[in-house]
Amino acid sequence: MKMPQDQIEQIAALGYTEAEARFLYVVAAHSGYFTMRQFNAFAGVGWGQRSTTFAQKLLKHGHATVRDYMGAGSVFHLFSRLIYGPIDKDNVRNRRHSFEYIRMRLVQIDFLLENPAHDFLETENEKIDLFCKSLAVPKDVLPAKVYEGRPGSDPTVRYFADKFPLFLAPPISSASPVVTFGYVDSGTGSPWGFVAYLAAYQGLFRYLKSFRLLYIASRTTKFRRAEERFRLSVKQPLESDVSSEILRYFHVRRKWENHEYVVPVAADFEFLNEARRRFHGERFDSLYRAWITGGISECQVRLEFSQLTPGPTVFFDTYLVRNGHSPIDERIRKRVNG
Repeated sequence: MKMPQDQIEQIAALGYTEAEARFLYVVAAHSGYFTMRQFNAFAGVGWGQRSTTFAQKLLKHGHATVRDYMGAGSVFHLFSRLIYGPIDKDNVRNRRHSFEYIRMRLVQIDFLLENPAHDFLETENEKIDLFCKSLAVPKDVLPAKVYEGRPGSDPTVRYFADKFPLFLAPPISSASPVVTFGYVDSGTGSPWGFVAYLAAYQGLFRYLKSFRLLYIASRTTKFRRAEERFRLSVKQPLESDVSSEILRYFHVRRKWENHEYVVPVAADFEFLNEARRRFHGERFDSLYRAWITGGISECQVRLEFSQLTPGPTVFFDTYLVRNGHSPIDERIRKRVNG
């Protein structure tokens, strides 16, 4: 894990030990939230004076706040510009968020602490440079979110606003490293969060020759469904014969336009929406019009796309964090149980 020594020293100069400063760097770069259990795991210490002293310094200096969740434990929120500013992370400074968001960041910190050997890309600019400069990906296909500014000011576009883990690693032993996208499941939200994530990254996925998606969670309950969703919406379309996908799109589109669906077919509608995004433009519309009027056969459509380069090699893996329990879990469990 990258930890620039000069920036560690700047944090330490605020009154922290080397281990404390390194931990705060990780939190500032990737999360904004943490528990004292996570600090103890990072520093290799047990509960006692060292963690108590660290907590007291954070609160005394006004660098963090702490909140007790239903008496089950405490979550710290690192917010001070004195921490973020000197290490060039002020633009990622976290403010107050929902329980689900906080829980997700705690799971993410556990994952980072369990995988210190990876060089995680920390900033928006590092991620943009990887794809646009190193991999020649157009910037307009990167996942982006628009934030409205104050009245009279221009909106701000942020790329990779989810701040999920992103790094290079071999997908299997003895293989070359590939871009690995980490999706962090908070364990408290709906599965539609993952659906929205895949939709936001679809454009980028199509430009990569090989990549891996790593589904990170504190429970295994959603692993199978997530893998199936990824296979249907990402892996299968990218690795399949493009001409077959186009012809399926033509058939489903014709049935839709001719109002042939008496009973809704969810799989067809989902495919049609995705295909419209993939196969938009005059080239596909002209082929569709020619095909539907009999001016071109299915064999000719296949021949039209037979020279396309093979699709990318796509990997999907899951990762179960070992220390995924948090105070928020306890709060939610108590709320559900009454």
